Amino acid sequence: MGKTQITAKPGIPQILVEREFDAPRDLVYRAWTDPDLLSQWLGPRNLTMRIDRFDLRDGGTWRYIHTDPEGNEFGFHGVFHGTPSPDGMVQTFEFEGAPGHVSMDTLTLEERDGKTIARTNSVFQSVEARDAMVASGMEQGMNEGFERLDELIATMAPAR
Repeated sequence: MGKTQITAKPGIPQILVEREFDAPRDLVYRAWTDPDLLSQWLGPRNLTMRIDRFDLRDGGTWRYIHTDPEGNEFGFHGVFHGTPSPDGMVQTFEFEGAPGHVSMDTLTLEERDGKTIARTNSVFQSVEARDAMVASGMEQGMNEGFERLDELIATMAPAR
């Protein structure tokens, strides 16, 4: 399993994340873009996720809802920009509990020796918005989600 590296430099409204997965790029991309697979790993272990919409194309929208054990729901939504591919994906991200605080997220996947390095670059409207994301438990949720992704891709066969 890889170790997640999260960088949030003081004074810069950006979060950089890097994580290596023991799988080829196409398989990691499939897990990131197939709604049935995405809902199995994205987010903390104690939350379940359902996908309301996931239109993976330039201008397509997405929305998913996490539900905690008490039944509380947390919605997130955004828009895809450009044509998503294994080379990269760009989308907006907005937590519905804090409307108007939108980040622009870029994902790149680089394959090296059968493993994939996933890098995300999230740019926020302000340092305060970035800091609020960090303070929300983002690191723990991201680590748990990536552990779940490791477990999922270990069960997936590469696309032929």
